Amino acid sequence: MRLSSVFKFILLFEIAFYQTIYSSSPKFAIATVDPISTNAGAKTLMNGGNAFDAAVAAALTLGVVNGYNSGIGGGCFIIGRKSNGEIFVINGRERAPLKSNEKMFIRNGKPQGNLSKEGSLSIAVPGALMAYSELSSNHGNIPLRKHLENAAIIADEGFIISERFHERIKTSASRLRKYEGSSDVFLNGDGLAKKKGSQLIQKDLARTYREIAKNGTEWFYKGPFAKKTARWMKQNGGIMDEDDFAKYFITKPKPIKSSYKTYTIIGMPPPSSGGIHVAQILNILENFDLQKIKPNSLEFYHLVAESMKLAFADRAHWLGDPAFAKIPKGLITKDYGKYLSKKINPQRSTNVKSHSTPKDYDVNIFDKHTTHLCCIDNKGNWVAITATINTSFGSKVIIPGTGVLMNNEMDDFSIMPGTQNAFGLVGNISNKIEPGKRPLSSMSPTIVLKDNKPVLTTGAAGGPTIISQTVLNLIRVLEYGIEIDQANMMPRIHHQWIPNLLRVERSVGDKIISSLKLMGHETQIYEKFGSSQAISEIDEKMNAIYDLRSGGKSMIHQ
Repeated sequence: MRLSSVFKFILLFEIAFYQTIYSSSPKFAIATVDPISTNAGAKTLMNGGNAFDAAVAAALTLGVVNGYNSGIGGGCFIIGRKSNGEIFVINGRERAPLKSNEKMFIRNGKPQGNLSKEGSLSIAVPGALMAYSELSSNHGNIPLRKHLENAAIIADEGFIISERFHERIKTSASRLRKYEGSSDVFLNGDGLAKKKGSQLIQKDLARTYREIAKNGTEWFYKGPFAKKTARWMKQNGGIMDEDDFAKYFITKPKPIKSSYKTYTIIGMPPPSSGGIHVAQILNILENFDLQKIKPNSLEFYHLVAESMKLAFADRAHWLGDPAFAKIPKGLITKDYGKYLSKKINPQRSTNVKSHSTPKDYDVNIFDKHTTHLCCIDNKGNWVAITATINTSFGSKVIIPGTGVLMNNEMDDFSIMPGTQNAFGLVGNISNKIEPGKRPLSSMSPTIVLKDNKPVLTTGAAGGPTIISQTVLNLIRVLEYGIEIDQANMMPRIHHQWIPNLLRVERSVGDKIISSLKLMGHETQIYEKFGSSQAISEIDEKMNAIYDLRSGGKSMIHQ
């Protein structure tokens, strides 16, 4: 393909999953859930930025144009692989306020889940901004202020509300209406959702971005934003104060390293459960001869579902913030994967009553130490970011005058052992609420190496289905050699142990779904779920994809 312009832009999947264009030597590739965000990252790369700069630009832009999913009022996990082979992790997960306690959502002995899902008490101290600052200052070429200034222009000038954005506002309108700051931004004067095709302008958010650009992140963590938030909290029954912001810190733990066949899998460590349980599921599946079964067969879906079920049972018991909980390294050993694989009946769904226990569970522990985007550049830098404010529109609270939509990550804690959160997940004391603790997450940014060279990066949005989406993409690419664009469009399934329910996309097919039911799986059918983005470079072929289930844009520049 030849274009007359100096730069060639190849847009992937703008019309259909099948529109795939490869390149043997691209200058960069980027994929995000929103075209404006992808363009921001691409522009950064063309102006001398590297992959890490582009990722920051895209992430800050997503906070403007896709703010119901992520933003500086939330958190993120970042995995990067530098051109020199160095791998790094940045944990920008939110922290519980220092005045929080494990009974803060209990009333008369009963959990009050609504309090952890919406309003002042649901908000944890946000970490995304500090994580982006770390990525920019230590790994990028362009200062953070430039990315903030560029994103502020978009917030100031506005963008057209898509049908998807309108539907998200409409679904949450009754709750957004309760909070002045949120109502002013997302609703019309009549209290109804702003219409598809109308302009969404966010003057307050633009000012906040510009103030941070001018004064640094301390404006947010130790200055006017922290003061304004603390004042709002005091007026609205919250417990977060200026001290919580001042004492927030990111961590830079070691990544989870595992393997599948000849590939090295680099995943996010706790408080993400993604790295551990993606590895664990792959370790279980490695004990079956998958080459003898097709990647869209009844046998395949059954084995994957049973593996997910076993892993999520362990997640509920063992996982939490490693600064507070002991997390066994044995969870990701090959021996433990083999042990778990023997619990699977190839002909029948197994009733998993509880978690399993790896060897040395009380000694060999890890050191204490949702939207997804990915980007690579011509220097060999790779980066994957999964960012979130938790559920759609997070806490539903915009701190008045700031434009910042705050997270509801306190719901990701186990508010009482055995109690389900917004995603139906349960937890144990490992994930109980404690002051300064980071809640467990399913976010799974992943980089795959072959002979110490990166060949694939992937990740997803969608609560606990992030883990299952990531596993399915990895298995289909690494085991079956399916191109990532095709793998990502194949049917999805998800099992998280509790509830004992196998979620399947309708495209799995009526015959297979009926057979899964006969095998003992209680199934629930969805038209679609999840949102994955990925970039691959295998056998000198480049592919960058977004997910048509959710929209977005992926781009290769050559």
